[in-house]
Amino acid sequence: MISTLRRGLLVLLAALPMFANAAPSVSAHDLVQNTTHDLLGDLATNRAQYKSNPQAFYDALNRIVGPVVDAEGISKSVMTVKYSRKATPEQMARFQENFKRGLFQFYGNALLDYNDQGITVAPPKDESGDRTSVDMTVKGSNGAVYPVSYTLEKINGEWKVRNVVLNGINVGKLFRDQFADAMQQNGNDLDKTINGWAGEVAKAKQTTDSAAPAPAQ
Repeated sequence: MISTLRRGLLVLLAALPMFANAAPSVSAHDLVQNTTHDLLGDLATNRAQYKSNPQAFYDALNRIVGPVVDAEGISKSVMTVKYSRKATPEQMARFQENFKRGLFQFYGNALLDYNDQGITVAPPKDESGDRTSVDMTVKGSNGAVYPVSYTLEKINGEWKVRNVVLNGINVGKLFRDQFADAMQQNGNDLDKTINGWAGEVAKAKQTTDSAAPAPAQ
């Protein structure tokens, strides 16, 4: 069984490209590959600074993770129509920010400890339609290889990530279920659920630690 640290790293690598605006005229494959390359390059240069200054690390993640899904689309997907249609613009904006910060808080240290064991992006697939996928493998320090698959859709001419499947775990579904459970536990209090989202991310992380299938070899 892989360690919590390694699982945390993989989930963060899967989730990171979800929070920035996609650059125009970039293929889905290049979107994923270039972001990963730029992010790891920046980490290699600034790792010591980021370990001592979490805010600088958070700012770098927001700056570098350029391509892919808008936070609004992801947040609505996690909330589902049942809850997002009842949310005010202020609540949606707050949830988007809490969603990002929760992921960075719980998985950031794992990413900082990643020492470039190996990430490989698979060759491009057919991108002639409005939906495609980009596959990636991440090699852990124990030598095992973990598959990651991004689902991307073309929105207004730009490719954006809509979901990620990490080592058999559907990350979008995981967070949707977590949000629904939190709403039930909080008596359908949307503000309470939004404000406590960091804790829900921690619970989701525990799920990935205990429920993920054995890594592909």
